[in-house]
Amino acid sequence: MTRAPLPAFYDDLDATFAELWRFLAEGAAQGRSGFHLPVLATLGAEGPRLRTVVLRAADAESGTLRFHCDRRSDKAAEIRVNPACALAAYDAESKIQIRIEGRATLHVDDAVAHAAWAGSRAMSRVCYGADPAPGTILPTGGAYTLPDEATAATLGRPHFAAVSVRAAHLDFLYLDRRSPRRAAWTRGPGDWAGGWIAP
Repeated sequence: MTRAPLPAFYDDLDATFAELWRFLAEGAAQGRSGFHLPVLATLGAEGPRLRTVVLRAADAESGTLRFHCDRRSDKAAEIRVNPACALAAYDAESKIQIRIEGRATLHVDDAVAHAAWAGSRAMSRVCYGADPAPGTILPTGGAYTLPDEATAATLGRPHFAAVSVRAAHLDFLYLDRRSPRRAAWTRGPGDWAGGWIAP
């Protein structure tokens, strides 16, 4: 059985760093990517909390990522209290895991939020017009309402928030039977510093 050739970034730290950001940008752009739906960890009153979010943007130059949420949600409240957060995603096809630790900023009525809302599709805006708010206890599973796409722009915008995460630490793991590769970077005062670490 012939094994697939090792990727070009395999033993090249700079290429691995570039590949990490390429995968994240691809995840933001392509719904089928394993990096499109990372798991977000925030800190709640009783400890860590996890949920899946949709990655909307990843910018290597600024070292930031963006996802959206309902400003009435627990995740928004947790970010307001403690902006420290982490994201993790795994793509089975490429056998790559990426973890990001950083600090989140909740954007509700600023230029970031306005641009993110303007760039959202009508069908994506519908969930922000849900009544009651996310996490509300319901008497039955369907005891909530969603607006139609025509009214979602009006009803949803007051509840919409964009969340930007400024990455402080990055961890990249490539799983290969022959010899996995793992690297990590920490953001310093001027730039990223990183190196290979044991898988």
